[in-house]
Amino acid sequence: MTTELEPQERTRLWFELGLVAALSLGQSAVYAIVRLADIATRGPISEAQAKLNTSLSSRPGFDLVYQLLDIAFTLVPVALALYLLTRDRDPRRLRARLGAEGQRARDLGHGLLIFLVIGTGTLGVYASGRALGITAEVQPANLGDHWWTIPVLILSAAKNGILEEVIIFGFGAQRLRQLGYGPWTIIISLAVFRASYHLYQGIGPFIGNLAMGIIFGWYFLRKGRLMPLVWAHFAIDAVGFLAPGVLALVDLA
Repeated sequence: MTTELEPQERTRLWFELGLVAALSLGQSAVYAIVRLADIATRGPISEAQAKLNTSLSSRPGFDLVYQLLDIAFTLVPVALALYLLTRDRDPRRLRARLGAEGQRARDLGHGLLIFLVIGTGTLGVYASGRALGITAEVQPANLGDHWWTIPVLILSAAKNGILEEVIIFGFGAQRLRQLGYGPWTIIISLAVFRASYHLYQGIGPFIGNLAMGIIFGWYFLRKGRLMPLVWAHFAIDAVGFLAPGVLALVDLA
């Protein structure tokens, strides 16, 4: 059920949602759906590979530059989303609405607890998906052995946590609330959105990220804190990127 908004205001909110999505995670979702269709029509999904953090140049120096540029430009939609939020009627409360001020130690603690829950579940979903043949082999680190590999992987994990959680909850949930949608409509719709841009990894990761999105959404709408989700997402990706052998062991099991 939606609130009574002026038609012009409703149009503006939907346009901003669509614009930010098209420049960021929505674009990734479209490519992920096409990628899934591509690999599914080539052969069994279990025989496909989903490579993350791939090299962008055969020359290490230029590869580093490309990696840093990719991280920086990927975060531009976050800046756009935050700018659009500052144009709301009460921009002074932006940090409070995002849950991005105070309670830093508690936010980190909650983030690590969420990481432990989600991280364990992620391995279980990945193992089940591989066993059922509905998940591609995920290779999370493909940058080669350079002095800058670990820092870039850490930056990439931070980028993912900031991009996804700010766009989905900091911006998306706020706009949907302004449009008058209820908590569970927001939680489920954003969870499906999150899961959609992971479809290039197969059906298993779609299910896993759907569950992750529901847990994250419930936490955010109940606590009103964004940073624990950013910390949790960062930790999940950092461990996955820096310890790719964990997934390899799952594949060998």
